[in-house]
Amino acid sequence: MNLERATQALKKYFGYDTFRPMQAEIIESLYQRRDVLVLMPTGGGKSLCYQIPAVTLEGVCIVVSPLIALMRDQVRALRNNGIAAAALHSNLTHEQERTVEQYALDGRLKLLYVSPEKLVSEPFQQLLRRLKVSLFAIDEAHCISQWGHDFRPEYTQLKALKRHFPAVPFIALTATADKTTRKDITAQLDLADPALFVASFNRPNLSLSVEPAIKRIERIIDFIKSRPRTSGIIYTLSRKQAEQTAERLQKVGIKAEYYHAGMAAQARDRVQENFITDRTPIICATIAFGMGIDKPNVRWVIHYNLPKNIEGYYQEIGRAGRDGLPSDTILFYSLGDVKVLRDFALDSGQVKLQLAKLERMQEYADARICRRKILLAYFGDFLEKDCGNCDVCKNPPRYIEGTILAQKALSALMRTDQKVGMGMLIDILRGSRNQELLKRGYDKIKTFGAGKDLNSENWTRYILQILHLGLIEIAYDEGSVLKVTEKGKEVLFSNKTVQLVQVEADKIEKSPAQKIARVKAEKPTPQLLRQYFTESLFENLIEFRQMLAEREGIAPYMVVGDATLQALSNELPATLEEVAKITGFSQIKIQKYGRLFLEMLAESISLQDADTQKALFPSHILSYRYYAAGSNLEQIAQIRGYKVGTIAQHFIKCKEENHLNIDYNDFITPQEFETISRVMLEINDPIRLAPTFEHFAGKYDYDKIRFARALMIERGIWQQQQGEESV
Repeated sequence: MNLERATQALKKYFGYDTFRPMQAEIIESLYQRRDVLVLMPTGGGKSLCYQIPAVTLEGVCIVVSPLIALMRDQVRALRNNGIAAAALHSNLTHEQERTVEQYALDGRLKLLYVSPEKLVSEPFQQLLRRLKVSLFAIDEAHCISQWGHDFRPEYTQLKALKRHFPAVPFIALTATADKTTRKDITAQLDLADPALFVASFNRPNLSLSVEPAIKRIERIIDFIKSRPRTSGIIYTLSRKQAEQTAERLQKVGIKAEYYHAGMAAQARDRVQENFITDRTPIICATIAFGMGIDKPNVRWVIHYNLPKNIEGYYQEIGRAGRDGLPSDTILFYSLGDVKVLRDFALDSGQVKLQLAKLERMQEYADARICRRKILLAYFGDFLEKDCGNCDVCKNPPRYIEGTILAQKALSALMRTDQKVGMGMLIDILRGSRNQELLKRGYDKIKTFGAGKDLNSENWTRYILQILHLGLIEIAYDEGSVLKVTEKGKEVLFSNKTVQLVQVEADKIEKSPAQKIARVKAEKPTPQLLRQYFTESLFENLIEFRQMLAEREGIAPYMVVGDATLQALSNELPATLEEVAKITGFSQIKIQKYGRLFLEMLAESISLQDADTQKALFPSHILSYRYYAAGSNLEQIAQIRGYKVGTIAQHFIKCKEENHLNIDYNDFITPQEFETISRVMLEINDPIRLAPTFEHFAGKYDYDKIRFARALMIERGIWQQQQGEESV
């Protein structure tokens, strides 16, 4: 089977004209009945790799998925796109389960989602043997490997599937797997010489930033308030932290909820449903939250703590910006988190492996070079140039002579007999008089207050650098106190010099609302007016989409995505034909929502003042838009405050430009055209209208005559007459 049918299905069901990189090749391999292993970043379009074959091949695609929420959301999204899909899971009643099974047996389903436990059960195996299976899709395939970051024992039972269905192609998909994990996935699923597709792990739309864990909640609040009406996830190490973070946000008026594995299943489902449907835009959660989230408009992900490995971190930040629009990621980094994660690793059954993964995570957080290069290199993907969209690239480090500053810290440590952690060390340097410090007598040492010129945040950043340079180390077995290394003693006693990166205050970018306020305050040039309108319209479109989604009981992104709303606000289509050219509008979505969005756009434009409307369109195009929305010649003239003749001229100009759909029959009947055109041919003066007007003694006004002449030109009637006369 060639890809023409696949491309047609892509446009029909999903509204896209072309495939993303590798998707077409993956689909072609499945058409050739090859097993396939796909490594593609979150948001890279993995689902389409099996959904398109599912709708174009005979039979039903069996999709193995680990979470009920993920199955439910994908089924709803597929159905909203006009694709027959269903899921079998433990939340269904016996009657519902029988109905789904009968639909599958009747050939009325193209995709059937099941859990791994359900798939290997004997009743389902009996059902499978009665079905015509087009392919098997194993989602989140890293769960099958003990080397993966989210190993799930129940996945290992899938190996038997290949023995029972040797002729059916398998596709295993994951967003994060190193070479060892890939090899294990192939072995565990018994894939037959699978075609391996490793997409670029680069997600250039994601900004990457790491900050010291100082005043985290205050910084998070400032960040969220600078991005109103956006959706995001805050990941924490503990359940208690998730709850406390949500409570702090709620106290300052930010709509947020928490989520963790300790909650009742019903409560977790409610929170997740609220997040998916945008009723709750912000979730504070442990890593238990996310695998089942198929939500493309998450605009930011914040890690309150250091993650335990790069695989998990990459998958979690990948939940931001799945629609390809710019999105932010922030990681807060503290030595306290490192100690907790080391303890987790030491208690695990894979101590050496987990400690090694934690060290790589620290290397990323400590980086003074492009962070994206480090992140991609971990997965065997390499970036030649700096990304320009991480904190290191945006603010390249400037080095200062830091020897004296380092000596102050090292000297203070030595004078405490190396029995303090970072917090106490900073208090000593800054001359703090807290009770514990005074009780220990640290206010009497020579270096007490030696660094009072720097605030706590700056000292934290500098001490982290001193740690990364190997001048001090953390004694985890002594309560995580800091110790001066031999290298540090060389700086302290042998005057070895130290270069440190100059610490600068972080800046939070202005929010869209702030930008709009700035635009309004500046001189209202046409460019600024259009920018203001576009940004305001995008916000209004989000509200409008929310209303449509609530009416249908679906998630807003299932109506259309943010990228499609942005295209609507930029391109301002006036007809369904123009809507069809916008990515994300499938045939069924044009039928369901196209006219509604056109009406909303028309109303939004009509409410703007004259200056803004002029900034958006040339005058004749604006008149046309009113016409496309259903207004007639006289109504448009009244709305715009022009003479009817001026509006008629606008339509004629639109017609001459040959890119707008204007039907002249709306302005001149066939009988009127035949009468007027016959006289105009007799007069034989295509330039002047007065002779024709005088001939009819006012029976037809100049507008009718103009439309008749324009139609004659369009149909080539003047040219035909000239040709006949020359003969």
